[in-house]
Formats: sequence, C-alpha cells, structure tokens
Amino acid sequence: MPANSKYLTTSGWQRFSKISAGILGGYLVTMAIHLALAAWFKHTNVIITATFTGFMGWVGFMIIAFYAKSGWKVWLLYVLLTAFFSLIMWLGQHYNPNYMAV
Repeated sequence: MPANSKYLTTSGWQRFSKISAGILGGYLVTMAIHLALAAWFKHTNVIITATFTGFMGWVGFMIIAFYAKSGWKVWLLYVLLTAFFSLIMWLGQHYNPNYMAV
C-alpha cells in the first residue's frame, strides 16, 4: 500500500535537510553526548558502552528528524544540543580532577 501523499514532504530542500539532519546531525549529537559523559566518568567504560548505545541513540535521533515537520528546525535543535554537550565536555576536561587520570 503506498503512502498517503498528503503526509509526504514535497519540498526537495526539506527532504534534504531531514535526511542530512537524521544522518549527520544525529551522529554528531550522539557522539557529543558520549564525549561529554567520557569527560566526567571513566572514559574507557563510556567508550565501550558507546559501541552499543551510540547506534541506538543515532537511530533515535534519526527517527526524530523524519518525524518533525521542518528539517531546518531539527538542524537547529541538533546544533544546539551538540553545542550544549560540547560545553559539558569542555567543563569536564577543565574542572574534573579525575579526567584522564591513570
């Protein structure tokens, strides 16, 4: 059964922004989350866990990108989330005394 045409995206730019936000933006947010966690917790455990949770997070963010009405709003959300978790990572690198401790 084909999809109902009223639910399909007609604009090529919207389609491109949803696909790129789902693939690239979802990956960036997922990796930023795991790097922020690695800056505050034992990084070897976070990296090992990221092999499993990273894929699940990426798929989740990809579904959110295709569920949204506007791909540009999803890109804005993903850029803000990536910047937020990058700030948490930076704070962890500078203020966490156990960061990269052997």
